[in-house]
Amino acid sequence: MSTSAAPSTLPADLSPYDALVLLSFGGPEGPDDVLPFLRRVTAGKGIPDERLAEVGQHYALFGGVSPINAQNRALIAALEAELADRGFPVTVHFANRNFEPLVADTLTGLAEAGHRRVLVLTTSAYSSYSSCRQYRENLADAVAAAEDATGVLLEVDKIRPYALHPGFVDANVAAVQAALEDVRSADDAGAPAPALLFVTHSIPTAMDETSGPGDGEGRLYTRQHLALAEAVTERVAAALDLPDLQGELVFCSRSGPPQQPWLEPDVNDRLEELADEGVESVVLAPIGFISDHMEVVYDLDTEAQATAERLGLRVVRAGTAGTEAAFVRGLVDLVLERAAQARGGTPATPGLAGVEAAPAVCAPGCCPNLRTDRPALCGSD
Repeated sequence: MSTSAAPSTLPADLSPYDALVLLSFGGPEGPDDVLPFLRRVTAGKGIPDERLAEVGQHYALFGGVSPINAQNRALIAALEAELADRGFPVTVHFANRNFEPLVADTLTGLAEAGHRRVLVLTTSAYSSYSSCRQYRENLADAVAAAEDATGVLLEVDKIRPYALHPGFVDANVAAVQAALEDVRSADDAGAPAPALLFVTHSIPTAMDETSGPGDGEGRLYTRQHLALAEAVTERVAAALDLPDLQGELVFCSRSGPPQQPWLEPDVNDRLEELADEGVESVVLAPIGFISDHMEVVYDLDTEAQATAERLGLRVVRAGTAGTEAAFVRGLVDLVLERAAQARGGTPATPGLAGVEAAPAVCAPGCCPNLRTDRPALCGSD
């Protein structure tokens, strides 16, 4: 994960790139990191420290440490192992938007070491401003900072959003199937299928409505989630002989002002309704997240679990893609796909029917920043 080693020529299947970077959100790694981290995340939004301190209490339950950085290091190790198994013994460098190693520092280190063309894998699977274009804006800022520091203008590309890629789909199918088998083993014979709630991060409805290409139908963020949820439900229902299994999409982690509409229903509100309907068992499937970071371990494992206990519901939380073999293989497939595209070759691997595959080079107006106009890389605008 060092950025100081001299660059090597990557194998032909990875050309024209000479460096790979995993780019994530980042998270604090100790109590003293929490407030500076939250200030960085909310920069420019005018949120006072008193409010940030309230949010910071979520991290205090875990010693001020978010699990996201350790999980990203594990994913890097898994990616490097998969690449090596395919004959590509290369380093995957680490970068974050909001915590060390910051993306500007990582790219500056790569430029200083002689790297010139970088391929980025983001840890966000979906298409929206906050899950795609904001990363592209951060990359533009980081490339400018690296040029200021070194005089080198890096060329940076990224893999495409992969929510509907077979590797991510397969990993989520396996996780939901395991959770449902856990519930069924404890339920009485003949009990109805548990409620299945697919959970993702809520975003403002205006952000969802403008997600996807500027000349498209919008709501790509929601449509990607619904397509994945439908595919997972169908495959798990068939595998477990649960013809009545139904899944639905719910949301967590709302953080905007009360007057601003965000995607609903909240997972806790839906649990309340299910309890009133007489449901006894629920599976929560956090398909909106690739690993068990704070929105999972607090919003679901802590807050939603407390709601379920109060209501007398039994809740089993499905795993995330994490370092599951199918997911890791899929990410490496996407790296090779993007490299081939950069050489003028292969089209995108098919995803799920009914939703367009998000491209690696975003179209003009895709997932716009609704607050201000900022430069972004990896797009045609």
